Amino acid sequence: MRPFRFAVQTTTAKSAGEWRDLARRVEDRGYSTLFLADHYIGPGPVSARTLLRPQHLAPIAAMAAAAAWTSTLRIGCRVFCIDYHVPAALAKEAATIDLLSDGRLEFGIGAGTNQGEYEAMGVPFHEAPRRVSKLEEVVSMVKAHWSGEPMDIDGEHVKVTGYAGLPLPVQRPRPRILIGGSKKRVLSLAAREADIVSMANVGWTPRNDAGLTPMEEAQRRYALVRDAAGARFADLELESSPYLLAVTDDVDGTVDRWSAALRDALPEARPELLKNHPNVLAGSLQQITDRLRERRETTGVNYITVPRKQLDEFAPVVAKLTGQ
Repeated sequence: MRPFRFAVQTTTAKSAGEWRDLARRVEDRGYSTLFLADHYIGPGPVSARTLLRPQHLAPIAAMAAAAAWTSTLRIGCRVFCIDYHVPAALAKEAATIDLLSDGRLEFGIGAGTNQGEYEAMGVPFHEAPRRVSKLEEVVSMVKAHWSGEPMDIDGEHVKVTGYAGLPLPVQRPRPRILIGGSKKRVLSLAAREADIVSMANVGWTPRNDAGLTPMEEAQRRYALVRDAAGARFADLELESSPYLLAVTDDVDGTVDRWSAALRDALPEARPELLKNHPNVLAGSLQQITDRLRERRETTGVNYITVPRKQLDEFAPVVAKLTGQ
């Protein structure tokens, strides 16, 4: 069994002091990692239409500041979008953060999914196969950049040649790479090339187009990753996030309230679905720890990222399970 570790994800802070205090609180509560997100839109109709909350902080500067204000906390972005950055520049930014944090970077990268945000920022949104092909080339280039060897890359989407990447990351042979996704091609890429496979939301319908429940879908993705990884599977971590989380003795009441709040956007998210959903956690400290152990057995997930709002109430779970 891979030992448990835990992260917090947020982009919200309205001052330097608030961000500094938050980073230190995440570290003090025993979390492994503070994740940003690679989103950029503020309040407005696009936020409402895409279900993306207004974003306060851009990731690179916020990651660097959080690293400077902490000493053991790992820093990352869950995940950088390949189309929002010049790939070679992003590789150098990431290596610089790893250097200046004394080796605490976790590098998340993905193919991009939110068409509404792309359009709002004037970024072309290509079909998924093209975006995934670009992701494959970006991952290969980032590894080459961090190796310190001369680069000569002439891909369809990435062209980098005539120099070696600097600075060298502190972590050797390189920082840990996280790739997230839900489809076979991206999960297979993550299984082959990443160190952490991020398992995206499995959906909110009782059964998907393949006739699988959310838990069965999570198990299908786990099997896919295991098969694609082959011999390197033992070295992989699997990460996921509970989008709905509460440490509570009133599970039924909590789930009923969530279902009511989601009725307009997700009418099929009924209480019975939420209780057994891989992206939902509700229960007492003991119930949640038992549930996470059970899910690690059935879905492989050992790395759990929680929303900022629940970082304090979830801290006893972190204390109980980290490293086990």
